[in-house]
Amino acid sequence: MNRNLLFPCILLASSALMAQAVLPIGNRRECFFDTYLLDMGMTNAELLLHHPVYQGSVLVHDAPWEGSGCNYHNLFFDDAYKGVDGTNEKGTYRLYYLGWQAPPHGPGHKPWHGIVACYAESPDGLHWIKPTTGIEFGEHKETNIVLKTDVNHTGGIDNFMVFRDDNPACPPEARYKGIGVGKGGLRCHNSADGIHFTEGDVITNKGAFDSLNVIFWDPAINSYRGYIRGFHATTNPRIKSPVRDISYIESKDFKTWSDPKLLTFDDGEDIPQYTNLISPYFRAPHIYIGFPTRYIERLGWNGSFEELGGKELRQLRMKNLEPREGLTITDCTFIVSRNGQDFHRYWNAFLRPEMENGANWVYGDCYPSRGFTVTPNTYPGCPDELSMYVPTNHLMQEPAQLSRYTLRMDGFASLHAGARESYATTKVLTYEGENLYINFETSSMGYLFVTLIDASGKRFASCETFGNTVDRKVVFDDPEAVKANAGKPVSIEFRMRDADVYSMQFR
Repeated sequence: MNRNLLFPCILLASSALMAQAVLPIGNRRECFFDTYLLDMGMTNAELLLHHPVYQGSVLVHDAPWEGSGCNYHNLFFDDAYKGVDGTNEKGTYRLYYLGWQAPPHGPGHKPWHGIVACYAESPDGLHWIKPTTGIEFGEHKETNIVLKTDVNHTGGIDNFMVFRDDNPACPPEARYKGIGVGKGGLRCHNSADGIHFTEGDVITNKGAFDSLNVIFWDPAINSYRGYIRGFHATTNPRIKSPVRDISYIESKDFKTWSDPKLLTFDDGEDIPQYTNLISPYFRAPHIYIGFPTRYIERLGWNGSFEELGGKELRQLRMKNLEPREGLTITDCTFIVSRNGQDFHRYWNAFLRPEMENGANWVYGDCYPSRGFTVTPNTYPGCPDELSMYVPTNHLMQEPAQLSRYTLRMDGFASLHAGARESYATTKVLTYEGENLYINFETSSMGYLFVTLIDASGKRFASCETFGNTVDRKVVFDDPEAVKANAGKPVSIEFRMRDADVYSMQFR
């Protein structure tokens, strides 16, 4: 590719730099999940969505109060909690989910029971236990239930999301908050220990809440952010109106909340979204990411349903429940935002249903947990990776299982170049630090060159960079280049072939 055709104004770099607004990034990690940092007029590399890899089951929902309907998993790392036996010195991953056996689809299937909220925990994200909580279930005296209707809840349980409230003004007895449907709307449940909950106040009654509704304290704005189920009308003949969607609410004090406002998306598609799973990305908390479940309901039975696995149960669900229980299939997308309200949404799926096995390609597939764990790499000697969790066997009259999926750190999306050499240039920015580190990979023939361009147009180039690691120091021809330009307006040029850059950080 002729670089001069791509950048006809390269000789005007100095004036172009001076004319742009400067983005101060300090020494925070910047991930290439969106185009926020990029000057798209000087970029022909693409953003590429990546996909997590299945690693097997880690938890079976086979208790009498669990079953094939177990879903809405959500977890967080609690460095203040040492585990039920007190041995997790570094902290504990805490997992919450709904426990229920789906209604019977026909003769011989297991009986239905009411929905309960359950709890599990892990020191490492690999090995999970179900601690005893003190709540009984029928004849069963020892369970991992933390909430059920006849003990400490008004109304039915359709969802239950828990977070640790790190607002400095939060009282100890409400340090852990459970969010779920209750009498009067979306309701809070308070706990001092994350296991024993008491019902609190209604958060809002403006909306529909039969989804995993998400709330968390965001120190960046000194407020609580909430993401709840919403709807909007559509004229799209292929989609039933109203369309499932995501709304945003906000509060300074957890008492007075703003009216719900629909999120905006930049892809122009009218896509039903059943969940949201939005949170600040823990390695770059100024970036908000989410994993909405796409709800795709075919308008009628066709030949593909005849050949799709699980035909008998699909038809039973349609007959005994409602048609959408057989005609709907779900998958999972990836969304990203810099302000928490306006999102870039990738059109292609982040997580597809796995190969047909008779128990998937159904309504309820690809509902990942909210939250991640950091786990040892499956490839020996390599850096830790991210794990996320997805339930399987939904509505199959067999115990649901929680499966682990992995991807590299910051590995949701990348700045990508294929077989042809490509370029990407950032907007003008300032940084703090003496070295630049990148999370990247190339093929053996692939390469990456990084160049700093200062306000006068002077270029500070790196050597050829190749390999595959999450934290590589970029070596510049001038070893003082990064230090010398710290605090000054520069742009960064990536020249790359058969390569991906996931994130960068000055340190």
